[in-house]
Amino acid sequence: MEPITHFLTGACISRAGLNRKTGLATLTLSLAAEAPDVDTLSYLGGSVFGLQHHRGWTHCFLGVPFMAALTIGIVYGIYRLLLWRGRRSKLPPNWKLLYVYALLGALSHILLDFTNSYGVRPLAPFSFKWYSWDVASLIEPAILGALVLGLILPGLFSLVTEEIGARKKQFRGRGGAIFALVCFAAILFVRDFEHRRAVNALKAVTYRDEDPIRVSAFPVALNPFVWNGVVETHDFFETVMVDSYAGEVDPQENAVIRPKPEETPVTLAAKNSRLGRVFLDWAQYPVVEVEHLPNDKGYSVQFMDLRFEYNRARRRRSILGGTVLLDQKLNVVAMYMGEKSSK
Repeated sequence: MEPITHFLTGACISRAGLNRKTGLATLTLSLAAEAPDVDTLSYLGGSVFGLQHHRGWTHCFLGVPFMAALTIGIVYGIYRLLLWRGRRSKLPPNWKLLYVYALLGALSHILLDFTNSYGVRPLAPFSFKWYSWDVASLIEPAILGALVLGLILPGLFSLVTEEIGARKKQFRGRGGAIFALVCFAAILFVRDFEHRRAVNALKAVTYRDEDPIRVSAFPVALNPFVWNGVVETHDFFETVMVDSYAGEVDPQENAVIRPKPEETPVTLAAKNSRLGRVFLDWAQYPVVEVEHLPNDKGYSVQFMDLRFEYNRARRRRSILGGTVLLDQKLNVVAMYMGEKSSK
């Protein structure tokens, strides 16, 4: 999920009661809950290098202790800076306990990223298999709203109680944080239930007189009852919207059918490129399209994953798609993800 959800989740976990055990708990859990995304620095090496290492070792169980250690190092630096400026936390920090909290925060990050369609590789380097729950979008407004309310409302209530002369508590917000986390879990439960309904609806349909070989339903932001369905048959792929509440497949009759492309020397050369190998390792429903370049300069081979090709007019390039440029001799000239070229 996007960073704000990770930060707020860590903060809610802390304020649910863990912040009563040691100082700097909320800071530690908030930073640890986002720490695995330090791998975004890999995109400095180019878009293909970034794709290869995104959600890699920082998002696996073996990397969690290192992410926790990195978080503790940052928190310790902040703590020393605060001491230098004459500021102390209400509770002294228990560094061993904070390390355990950092482990919990890093694990929460893997769990949240597992809920969406991009997936994680938690068992790396022993297994590089991708796992995804496919129930939540990268941005979930309902979850964000619950987390924000869980953190803000206790502060508003405290202002009211202070005005009426009630005794001020040292630790506030436990009830709000617990409420936010319960709402988070409830939203995922509803999403999972609707996801199963969408998958079952896809399995119950025949597509152009062909039975599906496999089907998947992927979340669409804002509406928990609308899913991006992807169907594979013997001869083609079909992307179709699913209304899980009504149990209807393609209610607006705008499904997109893509015949399975023929394997050629051009597609094989592109698939054997570095981008091709990395992309095909990650993609669940890969489709490859070939375009001849002007003046017989070669070929442009576009990679896309139907998980992210929503049923709408296609962009010139897929957001999570890649391109490999080949010359007439099928040598790789360039390769890049999205629109930005990289070597």
